[in-house]
Amino acid sequence: MSKQKKNSQLVYSTDVGRRCPQCLRAASDCVCGKNRPATLGDGIVRLRRETKGRGGKAVTIVDGLPLDGTELKALAKTLKQKCGVGGAIKDNAIEIQGDQRETLRSELEKRGYTVKLAGG
Repeated sequence: MSKQKKNSQLVYSTDVGRRCPQCLRAASDCVCGKNRPATLGDGIVRLRRETKGRGGKAVTIVDGLPLDGTELKALAKTLKQKCGVGGAIKDNAIEIQGDQRETLRSELEKRGYTVKLAGG
């Protein structure tokens, strides 16, 4: 018989799937309302470069930000201004035109996020 840690929380169960980190119910049955976390990710912001489906032009995708719509929009505007390029928000991720991974990494780390470069 194995001992369980006293401070551990169940984050996934085979009968209900993902659980909300605040109310500990199934993610589909969460009752947190507006206080519900935007994403149930691991807390790491990932930067990746994509060219697929864009005619060979590169974009940098910022994914895993724990922000809601208005905060995400404000951050996207700030990041686009820092890089001096355009971009968009799609599927709760920020797309920045061009390969801007290093610039975005330093800016997000200044804001206190844990950042990893994902992909090639």
